Amino acid sequence: MRILHTSDWHIGRSFHGHSTLPALREVLDALIEQVRENSVEVVIVAGDVFDSSTPPAECYTLLTDMLSGLADAGAAVVVTSGNHDSAARLGFQSGLLRAGIHVRTDPATVDAPITLTDEHGPVHVYGIPYLEPALLRRTWPGEKLRTQHDAIAHAMGLIRADHASRGGRSVVVSHCFTAGVDPTPGLERDIQQGGLDVVPLAEFVGIDYVALGHIHGRQQLAPTVRYAGAPLHYSFGEADKPRGSWLVDLSATGEASVTWLDLPVPRRLVTIRGTLDELCSAAEHEYATTAWVRAEYTDATPQRDPLRRLQERFPFCAAVVHAPERQHERDDQTYAGRVRTARTDVELIGAFLAHVREGEGASPAEAELISEVIEGRTVAEAVA
Repeated sequence: MRILHTSDWHIGRSFHGHSTLPALREVLDALIEQVRENSVEVVIVAGDVFDSSTPPAECYTLLTDMLSGLADAGAAVVVTSGNHDSAARLGFQSGLLRAGIHVRTDPATVDAPITLTDEHGPVHVYGIPYLEPALLRRTWPGEKLRTQHDAIAHAMGLIRADHASRGGRSVVVSHCFTAGVDPTPGLERDIQQGGLDVVPLAEFVGIDYVALGHIHGRQQLAPTVRYAGAPLHYSFGEADKPRGSWLVDLSATGEASVTWLDLPVPRRLVTIRGTLDELCSAAEHEYATTAWVRAEYTDATPQRDPLRRLQERFPFCAAVVHAPERQHERDDQTYAGRVRTARTDVELIGAFLAHVREGEGASPAEAELISEVIEGRTVAEAVA
């Protein structure tokens, strides 16, 4: 059986104030074409379908179009909810979907697989939605579920018991943080609490293929345990991570042969660095004029209106950071202390500049200009 493993679509997520819906539609249309070209039989979407629990109407439209497109391409679809999704809303929509599209959002159904059949027999796909321990007391009364590890361990116990009675090949879909992964800092919403919610890799031993979601970069924790990552770049921190999905060929005996399928990047993400004047004029940065840009300008002091100036050259400049090459040593002197030691008005203004510019006082040119202004003011007051 041929399976395509994707995850973390995050429909509705913005990128520095810009909508990502058009770009995501372009990428998912390409994914649908890959399903058709590779004769994929099952598409797995491992959680975080939406970016929030209350997505706007156009997000539902995109999801419906994409799921219909996958079904039209000849694939069954299995979707689970992630920590960004509202399981109730995503689950409600499942009843309105056409045959062959399966949405798993209820923890009570983790041991009720979606069974698909090829020429070699059944493949049982077990969908584990994101499990919040505090919300599982009614589902699994009497169980001590304090961490996500506890919840996943209990779910996998139920799955193994069911699979033992059925036989055949097995696939597990889960949205969790598994030990050994390397998340993108500041990107994936933290679902760890003091490390307690890390799920050991050993919980998934014995399953023919484990399709994981939550981490936005592709990762292989074991030959048959993988994260596909997000299909679109949602942060400059993941600009160097490829976008795509895993193509899994499950043999008659359950051996998984896995290859990577790249997805197009509608607009690449780059970080450029230099003084503001260099960024706005140097030929070496010309390659970034069509990309999403994060600009780090290295001027010693903050410059006026840097985003507007940069966007004149880089229309898709989305983030600007002041990152001076050298940091001034702070003398720990208070502003009041600087004022007390100032002997002239020029020194007084220099003390203010040093206070607001991390220790950098007036430059010689600035000091000369300040002197001219003060002298002019003194003359004007004298003849008034």
